[in-house]
Amino acid sequence: MVRTYRVFGISCDHCKQTIESQVATVDGVRLVEVDVEHKTVRVGGDASQEAIRAAIAEAGYEVAQSISS
Repeated sequence: MVRTYRVFGISCDHCKQTIESQVATVDGVRLVEVDVEHKTVRVGGDASQEAIRAAIAEAGYEVAQSISS
């Protein structure tokens, strides 16, 4: 399953790298792609939404909304 999240505060490659490295540590995550221009994070795998949201928050960002894919 692939989910897409809109995330506040993504503005540069440093943001991208920070979020990708943090979310990649979540059990069940197989794919993490951050789109700086559209301020979205695509996550593939079977990790829970709560775990993904927590990892994004741990990286210092806030999920604005979940977008189904």
